Amino acid sequence: MDLESLIGLAQTNGASDLHLEAGLPAALRIRGSLKTTGEPIPARMLREFAHRLIGEEQWNRFLERHSFDLSRTIQGVRCRINVMQTARGTGLAIRLLATFQATIEKLNLHPDLKKLVAPTNGLILMSGPTGCGKSSTMAALIQEINLTEARHIVTIESPIEYTFRPRRAYIRQREVGRDTPSFEQALLDALREDPDVLMVGEMREPETMRLTLAASETGHLVMATVHSSTCAEALQRVVGAFPAEIQSSVAAQLADCLLAVISQRLRFRPDLGIRVPECEILMASTAIKAMIRTRDFFKIPSMLETGGELGMWSYQRYRKWLDARTNWHVSSQTPESPDSEEMEPDAPATQFSSPVPTKGERNPEPASPPRVGRAVIEIEPVEGEFGKILKRPE
Repeated sequence: MDLESLIGLAQTNGASDLHLEAGLPAALRIRGSLKTTGEPIPARMLREFAHRLIGEEQWNRFLERHSFDLSRTIQGVRCRINVMQTARGTGLAIRLLATFQATIEKLNLHPDLKKLVAPTNGLILMSGPTGCGKSSTMAALIQEINLTEARHIVTIESPIEYTFRPRRAYIRQREVGRDTPSFEQALLDALREDPDVLMVGEMREPETMRLTLAASETGHLVMATVHSSTCAEALQRVVGAFPAEIQSSVAAQLADCLLAVISQRLRFRPDLGIRVPECEILMASTAIKAMIRTRDFFKIPSMLETGGELGMWSYQRYRKWLDARTNWHVSSQTPESPDSEEMEPDAPATQFSSPVPTKGERNPEPASPPRVGRAVIEIEPVEGEFGKILKRPE
């Protein structure tokens, strides 16, 4: 048993996540449910997996912090990996990411989301619980700019999840811990790097939030994620992260720079065999800005219900739009959601302890042979294309 075969097993069964814990069998998350498979994994083997992933140079850092984030392409699958110290030994939480170009259409998102990246300055907040597909939606917004405009995009992530091939845009991606010591330092650097668009992987610390707000006020389009279940909670969390004596000024700053808030969750569609994103979309209208300034966040849900003509969507109205939709993008190679991304077969199917996807849920194209041990990430940079980045197609 090795890590590559476990990744191949997860990919073959359409899993979005793979969990490895000392003394326990591997657990796969398939359409939101955890299923275990195989024999318990020895603690020594997991420690070897972790050491090989992290490398000798960074191993001491893991021993000090007891946690390490990284991303790797394994068995042709881009993976986001958290290595952690647990009571049993060393554990790994692995998210399997996309091998396709994330776009609004391929993620089955509302086409109006494309309008959000038209402005040249302001703040777009992306919110939702862990595992709801925020990273995929953020990648789709970046890709929309990349395909349509010649802008300089700088992303700050921990770790880098999606790597982009520059089309019209000039894209730089920086990983916290590898390319920069912190989000704060990367944001300070970015203001001296002539960016048009900034993408901040996550806002957790007040200092990161302060610098993100400052960047959105100084002529940049900024996109950032925050963990919350609704748009109103996302705004309240940003303001509430600061000391009480400055929350009024932070609320005013947030109101001035805000463009929109997207809150997202996933819902499984049995008829399609996939999970689709449900969104709550808050546009920064004059009334919404006034509510933010006075910190009347409890009034925002009622504005979402009545703000349809302004481009706002409540979860309920967005669900009605999904129910009426007929043109879906359904991958022929996986039953999973944008959260777990599309995969190509990388290893032969393995007997699973729980039922694997049935006919209709997984339908690989017969003409596409499996690719073993090859990276197939379509959005990774290709050497030699940078001279064509800013050249518009004829």
